[in-house]
Amino acid sequence: MNQIDLEDRVAIVTGGAQGIGYASAERLLQSGARAVLWDIDAARLDMACAALAAHGPVRGEVVELTDDAAVATATAKALAIEGRIDVLVNNAGITGGNAPTWELDPAVWRRVIEVNLIAPYLTCRHVVPAMVARGWGRIVNIASVAGKEGNPNASHYSASKAGLIALTKSLAKEVATKGVLVNAITPAVARTAMFEQMTQAHIDYMLGKIPMGRFVEVGEVAAMVAWLASEDCSFSTGAVFDLTGGRATY
Repeated sequence: MNQIDLEDRVAIVTGGAQGIGYASAERLLQSGARAVLWDIDAARLDMACAALAAHGPVRGEVVELTDDAAVATATAKALAIEGRIDVLVNNAGITGGNAPTWELDPAVWRRVIEVNLIAPYLTCRHVVPAMVARGWGRIVNIASVAGKEGNPNASHYSASKAGLIALTKSLAKEVATKGVLVNAITPAVARTAMFEQMTQAHIDYMLGKIPMGRFVEVGEVAAMVAWLASEDCSFSTGAVFDLTGGRATY
């Protein structure tokens, strides 16, 4: 593992109890950061924090990320306890299942947009002012290649991730001279608990689109997260970093 210096940085990772979020928190801790995990699943959060504690200081907070008041409270608590927030990893997300657009339930469509796009907006809404006030910050948004290409039978997920890419670019321009860098990662699918929300046909479709013939590993995404959270990332902002094994065409 290449060493990235995040000594004493304070990082918030949403959806940190499992999958890419957990792997990202682990890599950040191994790089010297202190981690705060925001997740809705209290049981998984407790287990994740217990396991991650071997790598460094970590604590969890149960947060409904689509609730503005809840995010405001969690942000204020993090600032009170940790003193600052240096890194925000917007990772929490859901797929909402698979079906043709006209067969997807409107409530499911809205929930995917709320979790995958509205929640990152809310976390940025409350965390960014604290970063700007200190003149330093790194925001990493976990989008998806689906947001660039649009996966069939996943219009809600694809649209939410396309929106997250656009949010990344807009916010990055707003804070470009304030010491806060905002970037997105667009991975191909990783074998995480999200697979439980997808049909086998959809999983096979996505694997078939990857020239390297395999899914991305969560640790590979975490490595990119760690670099984007570091001082070494100093002139990339509003950028979209591909992790698709050759699938992406732009």
